[in-house]
Amino acid sequence: MPKTVSPGVQALRDVVEKVYRELREAKERGEKVGWSSSKFPCELAESFGLHVGYPENQAAGIAANRDGEVMCQAAEDIGYDNDICGYARISLAYAAGFRGANKMDKDGNYIINPNSGKQMKDANGKKMFDENGKPVIDPKTLKPYATTDNIFEIEALPEGEEKTRRQNALHKYRQMTMPMPDFVLCCNNICNCMTKWYEDIARRHNIPLIMIDVPYNEFDHVNEANVKYIRSQLDTAIRQMEEISGKKFDEDKFEQCCQNANRTAKAWLKVCDFLQYKPAPFNGFDLFNHMADVVTARGRVEAAEAFELLAKELEQHVKEGTSTAPFKEQHRIMFEGIPCWPKLPNLFKPLKANGLNITGVVYAPAFGFVYNNLDELVKAYCKAPNSVSIEQGVAWREGLIRDNKVDGVLVHYNRSCKPWSGYMPEMQRRFTKDMGIPTAGFDGDQADPRNFNAAQYETRVQGLVEAMEANDEKKGK
Repeated sequence: MPKTVSPGVQALRDVVEKVYRELREAKERGEKVGWSSSKFPCELAESFGLHVGYPENQAAGIAANRDGEVMCQAAEDIGYDNDICGYARISLAYAAGFRGANKMDKDGNYIINPNSGKQMKDANGKKMFDENGKPVIDPKTLKPYATTDNIFEIEALPEGEEKTRRQNALHKYRQMTMPMPDFVLCCNNICNCMTKWYEDIARRHNIPLIMIDVPYNEFDHVNEANVKYIRSQLDTAIRQMEEISGKKFDEDKFEQCCQNANRTAKAWLKVCDFLQYKPAPFNGFDLFNHMADVVTARGRVEAAEAFELLAKELEQHVKEGTSTAPFKEQHRIMFEGIPCWPKLPNLFKPLKANGLNITGVVYAPAFGFVYNNLDELVKAYCKAPNSVSIEQGVAWREGLIRDNKVDGVLVHYNRSCKPWSGYMPEMQRRFTKDMGIPTAGFDGDQADPRNFNAAQYETRVQGLVEAMEANDEKKGK
């Protein structure tokens, strides 16, 4: 039986589909479309009616669709280093024209069936199914073979069988069909990798780059000098968008977009706050999936309405004492960092098996930008996890641990996100010292599955479970 989806969750899925569909349609109409970093002030582009895609969200989707490794490898093959962020490698490969594709043998036959996804031949072209369609080897060992192809090479081919065959082999899910950009919007409040990543795309396509530089903040507040500095950049960005769109800046439209973004952010944070209930009315792992909406559509009223609907559903679960989590909550943990998108099932299964519900996620509420005026907007966008001091980062996380009644912390040492992972050993030490809770860390990557080891992860999860149980015994629980 297929899993039923609530109206709120379905509304969120529809929002993401709409964003990608409208992006493609705008490109087909000849309108200019852009790519934006996830924490660039979306209110600006929305107020001009510009259609924008988000490479980070796109890369996460490509990785979750199991094309992360081949796209990362494609980037490395054209000269990008393996140490670069996996999101960046996927995006840079995509910008260079590479797309995930079904692998074929030398005769042009699919190695996997593009309709069923079942493997037809191995990497050497040897048949793996007999004439009755039954596998000739253990089906549990089958691994679909994917590759990449380049759309620019395909477009250059003369019309004919080979061109059609290669076009048909390309993967067609929404993240793999995002149109190429006519401009890019970059804000380095996430990390400085963003700057070179987006500069590279702008150079490759010879398109405008609109840049918002956010200084690192060593205080627990944003000083006025930084506010003035960033506001001056917003003025420049507005002038650039006027040139790109051919429209004059409309303050009323901007104000409406700000209202929509605030409404979305408040509803999103309300959804996140339901994890404070014990037991939680939903599995916190779901927040990772819902983040697609708060990234791609937080300036849209449809996203606000969808999150408000989801919040009502969660409120009803609290009243009825029910939960959408598919297991009984035994322990409550905080998941530190970005998930390993290519390995979501591997991440989830040990948690489910041990009754571990994720009730603390720093990554999710970091997209809840709430403000009342332009200066507060600037300050809100200065508070990304990688743009604040370690003391501010500790304070945020320890507040989350207290409010969400967290029993332990599972830390993802993410090869792609070195600024985030770099201070995690100190974070772990502080969590145990200040909060008296155990922590465990595992190695992985947000987009490149080659950096994740399932056996190590399972061992670390089991170690965290044993430490939390020992903690409970000490406390007499």
